[in-house]
Amino acid sequence: MTSLRYSDASRVRKADGRSVSSSGFQFDWSEDWASIGGERVKLQVAHIKLSHSRAFLVRAYPLQTHEMLFDAQWHAFRVFGGVPGRGIYDNMKTAVDRVGKGKQRDVNARFKSMASHYVFEPEFCNPAAGWEKGQVEKNVQDARNRLWQIMPVFTDLAELNQWLEDRCIALWAETKHRDLPGTIADVWEAERPMLMALPPAFDGTQQEGVAHMPDHLRAQSLQRACQLCQSPCQFACLP
Repeated sequence: MTSLRYSDASRVRKADGRSVSSSGFQFDWSEDWASIGGERVKLQVAHIKLSHSRAFLVRAYPLQTHEMLFDAQWHAFRVFGGVPGRGIYDNMKTAVDRVGKGKQRDVNARFKSMASHYVFEPEFCNPAAGWEKGQVEKNVQDARNRLWQIMPVFTDLAELNQWLEDRCIALWAETKHRDLPGTIADVWEAERPMLMALPPAFDGTQQEGVAHMPDHLRAQSLQRACQLCQSPCQFACLP
């Protein structure tokens, strides 16, 4: 895999003179259920967590597609206030076309374009080694207790995702950091200045596999993404 960014060893200095480093973010999917429009719906849930501050975002989707992945990444970076230096993933099909020996990966072209757009370096766990992204794996379990068991009924997916975002941010302020003084929100405030500036949302429709579709198929694909995602993201809108 071609390196897309420098090492994440950059540091930010806190008000008391100490410096802290960020090791990037971790990403994972889970399956959960919610009541939407009067029905109990099975959802694919994206979990994105900053490794240093442990600030996190959870978003729900009907499917695990490139469009849903790109949307989740964009909203996470927006909520975090910038882009970390690297991201740790498992070998999901939307990111990896083929797993080679050791750390060798044939990275999916659309995923690689997304990472290049945001200028972060993706890294992939060894097969069957979910512990390599243990923070976000734990976040999946925590979210079931702190979010999914107490949520109300929603009219649509957009309302659910707004509730999830608001609740995640509230939990930052309510939750003590595991290793550092203060809350997750306190540590995130120190981490935020070292994040890279957030560019416009990645336009996944212009990448290989979509841009080269016949016009009528491309329109159908984008229209379905809009309907499923219920999001105003740039990549999911028809021209």
